[in-house]
Amino acid sequence: MALQLAAIVQALGGELQGDGTLMIEGLAPLESASPFDLSFLANPRYRQQLETTRAGCVIVAPDMREAAQARGSCIVTPDPYLYFARVTQLWKKSLPAPSGPAIHPSAVVDTEAVLEEGVRIGPLCVVERGARIGRGTELKARVHIGERCVIGERCIVHPGVVIGADGFGFAPVKGGGYEKIEQLGAVSIGNDVEIGANTCIDRGALADTVIEDGVKLDNLIQIAHNVRIGRNTAVAACTGIAGSATIGANCMIGGAARIQGHISIADGTFVSTGTFISRSIQKPGMYTGVFPMDDNASWEKNAAALKQLSALRDRIKALEKKS
Repeated sequence: MALQLAAIVQALGGELQGDGTLMIEGLAPLESASPFDLSFLANPRYRQQLETTRAGCVIVAPDMREAAQARGSCIVTPDPYLYFARVTQLWKKSLPAPSGPAIHPSAVVDTEAVLEEGVRIGPLCVVERGARIGRGTELKARVHIGERCVIGERCIVHPGVVIGADGFGFAPVKGGGYEKIEQLGAVSIGNDVEIGANTCIDRGALADTVIEDGVKLDNLIQIAHNVRIGRNTAVAACTGIAGSATIGANCMIGGAARIQGHISIADGTFVSTGTFISRSIQKPGMYTGVFPMDDNASWEKNAAALKQLSALRDRIKALEKKS
């Protein structure tokens, strides 16, 4: 397939400099683009690639206009990365519609589940009794939706996702053993949510686990029972969120972050990769708690020294008072 450059600009806006009749046959990174590809420059650090790319057209910010024009056609827009994202959406809409039945023959859908218009369910999926799936949502292969769980409209759920398995709830028995706490809640997911492969979202113990509109979850994330994630928050891969944690709206959680249960995180918070959040965050900002990698012997010495920092601080304060 191919799209005319002028048609892309007509659909998405931006300022076109160059040949609008050029037929774009693909989307590609700067370093590997062909003369019939559309690429983008979002980070000024890659300006050198702009000078050498063979791309037929490059999406750039206004401050890169002259450099882009010097090498050929370009689309000028305030946010090239966002523009490129919208180009990918336009490109996918131009592809042939998926063939085959909306519900794959190998899927198991309970007769008491409710599927709204335009739902697509892939191979080997399971949708249990009382589940509800909103208009235009797509379940890829091997997705499991537990009973009474609700998924909103236009969601994308990637292979291996489990929504509505039991939360990890057990009461210790004096003398040994555990008594299971039945998980009587469900999972409620809003509209326009995307959930990456093999992510698990546990059902609530009493009330529901809630994922609000626009949330984006990467692969291999564990979300425990009664967690609440605010609208338009993005969580990267391998993050674990313990039970009853509340994450605000418009947050960004880096990969392999660990979030303690029964805490809250303010709207607009950024958490760095690998950070352990052990207490509530009331003020938005960027939070980092990553101890640098080292050889093990040095790491153990540094870790031991960190434990003494408080005592050393008190000694220094005492010496300062004497001086």
